[in-house]
Amino acid sequence: MKTLIIGGGNMGRSFAQSFLEAHILRPNDLTILEKNEENCQALEKLGFPAVYRMADKYIRDLDLIVMAVKPQDSAAVFNTLKPYLNEEHVVLSIMAGVKLSTIEKGLGIKKIIRSMPNLPAQIGMGMTAFTANDEVSRKELIQVQNLLGTTGKAIYFDDEDMIDAATAVSGSGPAFVYYFMNAMIKAARKMGFTEPQADLLVWQTFIGSIHLQNKNNLSCEEWIARVASKGGTTEAALKVFNTNELEDGIIEGLQAAFARAAELGKNTD
Repeated sequence: MKTLIIGGGNMGRSFAQSFLEAHILRPNDLTILEKNEENCQALEKLGFPAVYRMADKYIRDLDLIVMAVKPQDSAAVFNTLKPYLNEEHVVLSIMAGVKLSTIEKGLGIKKIIRSMPNLPAQIGMGMTAFTANDEVSRKELIQVQNLLGTTGKAIYFDDEDMIDAATAVSGSGPAFVYYFMNAMIKAARKMGFTEPQADLLVWQTFIGSIHLQNKNNLSCEEWIARVASKGGTTEAALKVFNTNELEDGIIEGLQAAFARAAELGKNTD
């Protein structure tokens, strides 16, 4: 698919690099539209051959438009794009909280795919949830899924509300992981470790735990049971977590993130 990425910031640039590095797009099939001069220069230095600062009739010859802009910029981008779009264009949005109906109304076209990637997509380890309206063909959906797959894993949902739920779990999720890691690092520092030692102890623990999980079929509860022997150190910590209702707090936090994602979506209608 001849593809235009609107927005050459971190996420747009990561998508562009992933598409090319996976050889799912050829360099001459990829165009980037970025108004910021500094970002344009950075993109050109990276070797992207077609970087434009203004929308123009070249957009009419493209197949897929990837909207990698901030949600608050969506209305302005809609107005800029609309004159150059036709009913055959497919639009892939990675704008958080902007609903399919809002994009369809703003652009005046029917083939819309909405997705929610997360931060690790920048290194090809992302988790992206996506959905589409009925006008997107199965072939087009598979083509876009293949593109999203270059940034990590991608999962399709029929129900658009699940994109808001995924925003809470996988979209915001990296921040929650870093929050827990940061708390462990602070605890390690209080125990007397230097900052580099604390960082290494926690980072490698997380990396090793994830790789171990990936190589086995045990549940999180089963892994906890393997580490937490009766009367041991792990059990002592888990008792404190349970006393402070840490698990309930995490669940409530994700539910709050879900509610906020849905609220933001209503505000863009």
